[in-house]
Amino acid sequence: MSESGTSPAVHARRSDLVRGLLALLPAESVLHEPEDLRPYECDGLSAYRRLPMVVALPSTPEQVQAVMRLAHRLRVPVVARGAGTGLSGGALPLEDGLLLSLAKMKSILAIDPVARTARVQPGVRNLAISEAARPHGLYYAPDPSSQIACTIGGNVAENSGGVHCLKYGLTVHNVLKLEVVTVEGERLTLGADALDAPGYDLLALMTGSEGLLAVVVEATVRLLPTPERAQVLLAAYDDVACAGAAVGAIIAAGIIPAGLEMMDNPAIRAAEAFVHADYPVEAAAILLCELDGTNEEVSEQVMRVRELLLQSGATEVRTARDEAERALFWKGRKAAFPAVGRLSPDYYCMDGTIPRRRLPEVLERIEALSKAYGLPVANVFHAGDGNLHPLILYDANRPGELERTEELGGRILELCVEVGGTITGEHGVGMEKINQMCVQFRPAELEQFHAVKAAFDPEGLLNPGKAVPTLHRCAEFGAMHVHGGQLKFPDIPRF
Repeated sequence: MSESGTSPAVHARRSDLVRGLLALLPAESVLHEPEDLRPYECDGLSAYRRLPMVVALPSTPEQVQAVMRLAHRLRVPVVARGAGTGLSGGALPLEDGLLLSLAKMKSILAIDPVARTARVQPGVRNLAISEAARPHGLYYAPDPSSQIACTIGGNVAENSGGVHCLKYGLTVHNVLKLEVVTVEGERLTLGADALDAPGYDLLALMTGSEGLLAVVVEATVRLLPTPERAQVLLAAYDDVACAGAAVGAIIAAGIIPAGLEMMDNPAIRAAEAFVHADYPVEAAAILLCELDGTNEEVSEQVMRVRELLLQSGATEVRTARDEAERALFWKGRKAAFPAVGRLSPDYYCMDGTIPRRRLPEVLERIEALSKAYGLPVANVFHAGDGNLHPLILYDANRPGELERTEELGGRILELCVEVGGTITGEHGVGMEKINQMCVQFRPAELEQFHAVKAAFDPEGLLNPGKAVPTLHRCAEFGAMHVHGGQLKFPDIPRF
């Protein structure tokens, strides 16, 4: 073994990679000392940590191409990374691989107010696009809670959503064109500046591919006109199931809010203590419903939604008095994740999607699972499209508690599948949910996913081991969990 604790072969490979990178990039853009690698050991899901072998920080698409050619020649696996705000372990590095950070590629290349588009590099922050478009009366609709920090390249990789995705769609609905670099270093254009492009829809395939197919180096995104008016209603409930039922009632009435979000009591209390948004802390749940459009249509919809909320059992309904209060209501919701972090040493953020009509049932079953596992769960989610974000509170310093938390998280995801939903809405699969892919999809479907991966990356060098499990892994998981094998926690009741 070498002084670093690695085998001579790995040490030699690392030396070759560092030497090659230093010939392509400035010295400050090649990180290989342990103290420099430490900030890249995990993404926002910090339960998994690994130091990468080397970190490269290119500044141009041409440098990305050169780095990819070098990695391909040396057969070094590559994990692309944006701001590291992901919540599924998708940007977890490899100890024998290169971590490719796109953080330096942060230029907004063009804003076209006539075509209503923005052309940006992958390291541009989500919120920065709307800030740049604001003088033209435009904005970028997808708005993840981490929008102040997350980058558009990462948004494309995970197909991110946000509180306004109910009406305006996910990233895939708001990207017109991508420039990507393949594993061999070839630069491709997917999509077009027009509303449609000839051939197969490879743009949609790339969006949400979690860095398994290519590396995004440029994106052209759609901008929307800023609505004439936006109004938020806050409704408080003394029963979580009633709040869930209200969501279906609003949609069934033919009203599509710009945003329709829900928080339960633990999340309400945490957000209020953190942000002071004047939330009703005694409520079992609150709904935030934003309506936007012309003055006339918003006024009409506010009255109709208020009526529906009261009919569904709301104990209180407030309408934001002005833009400042509207922003404060949303600030509390968007700060819910960090706020919940104040309640426990650690929390595990899940992400599953269910049919809206099953919301009351699923929330009740999550509560039952929480009690069975002895682990508190705070619920914060995009109620309008059924995208759940249960936050499991735990303490990693307690022996076995992380493993127990992971099993509870898996049970929640399997519940989503059971009721006709999916194991992810916007956070991706990454490392966190790879076992539950075995529950969501059949072997023949997984084989097709691997075939698509092989078409772009035949040697499996891009983000290996993420998102799509091998059939062998599924067989092992099934023997342990799905088909009644020996379980880690046999004392937990099975539903």
